[in-house]
Amino acid sequence: MSSVLDAEAPASRPLTRSDYKTLSLSALGGALEFYDFIIFVFFAAVVGKLFFPAEMPEWLRQFQTFGIFAAGYLARPLGGIVMAHFGDLLGRKRMFTLSIFLMAIPTLVMGLLPTYEQIGIWAPLLLLLMRVVQGAAIGGEVPGAWVFVSEHVPARHVGYACGTLTSGLTAGILLGSLMATLINSIYTPAEVLDWAWRLPFLVGGVFGLFAMYLRRWLHETPVFAEMQQRKALAAEVPLKTVLREHRGAVVLSMLLTWVLSAGIVVVILMTPTLLQTVYGFEAATALKANSLAIVLLSIGCVLSGAIADRIGAGRTFLVGGALLAISSWTFYTSLQAHPDWLFPLYAITGLFVGTIGAVPYVMVKAFPAVVRFSGLSFSYNLAYAIFGGLTPMVVSLLMKWDRLGPAYYVAALCGVAMLIGLFLIAKKR
Repeated sequence: MSSVLDAEAPASRPLTRSDYKTLSLSALGGALEFYDFIIFVFFAAVVGKLFFPAEMPEWLRQFQTFGIFAAGYLARPLGGIVMAHFGDLLGRKRMFTLSIFLMAIPTLVMGLLPTYEQIGIWAPLLLLLMRVVQGAAIGGEVPGAWVFVSEHVPARHVGYACGTLTSGLTAGILLGSLMATLINSIYTPAEVLDWAWRLPFLVGGVFGLFAMYLRRWLHETPVFAEMQQRKALAAEVPLKTVLREHRGAVVLSMLLTWVLSAGIVVVILMTPTLLQTVYGFEAATALKANSLAIVLLSIGCVLSGAIADRIGAGRTFLVGGALLAISSWTFYTSLQAHPDWLFPLYAITGLFVGTIGAVPYVMVKAFPAVVRFSGLSFSYNLAYAIFGGLTPMVVSLLMKWDRLGPAYYVAALCGVAMLIGLFLIAKKR
């Protein structure tokens, strides 16, 4: 792994007010952009009814609606690769601002789209197009944000910076969950179906444009500015260099992304539905417990990033992976007999899912600055498109065999995290 990052910023200086401003603006923008990307899933049932023919069978309508949601994930690698290419050649800040613009506009348009009843087949096609643009935007945002903050702070605070940014992204999921709860509490199901479903998208679009305005106050990263000055930018297509010279870093980053996607997709996004269908909890209770888990996840991301700065990522993954394996196994196996343990168990599990806060710390250090954005973006987005997309299906198949399928899947990925931890410890020695 390249330790180029350590040579790029003075490791000794403390975080300044300017660093904290960069971190807070980046995390806030990331939260608002992730809200825009995720809000669709909370209103999938309503969107399905409005954007497909009324006579269509319910299962097919849901399948097509989730297909449109999945299209956002499939568009991530392409968007991420293109934006990372220009991020390595033209500057981090430009792409960081462009990604939020490309997210805000489609979200705003989604809130204004005519329904199937009004324009027929054009309704789902326009919705699909907006979702693809959203996917391309998030593909550039997440890796771009990690690179941006890591290149602004001193080397000994990279873990804390990346963990803080990751907690901002997870806070975006919480915002989506809270907005869905609020809309469904204030308005009747008929009102939501009639017009209120548009509000979260319109609010999200305005949020995004506000976040884009805030990013005007950010500066280009010192690392990129220095490379530009020294005329040390990539001489060829950055991705070509990544695939030729940094294949080990790509494999490591993809494995880490698999671990990250398991924590987010299974424990945070799928579990509220499982709590209702498998364990018999009411929707409101499941959502409240989920919100608590996301709060603890956000805290866990910051903590694990800061711990990685102190003791190294290897030990962080070794200990964090073991604690997540124990807590998630206890969570999924105990709820049937002890439903009253839901809130504390979900909270503790959410906290240890926060181990993923150390993932970007390894990835930004794995690639040299000249191709960092392209290397991280390619690895992360390709792995997320594969594993993020396949995880729900794999877990569903496991559940046909045993209702503890989610517990087995998360435990297996905790094992992967611990093996990566051992590998990183050995490599450091």
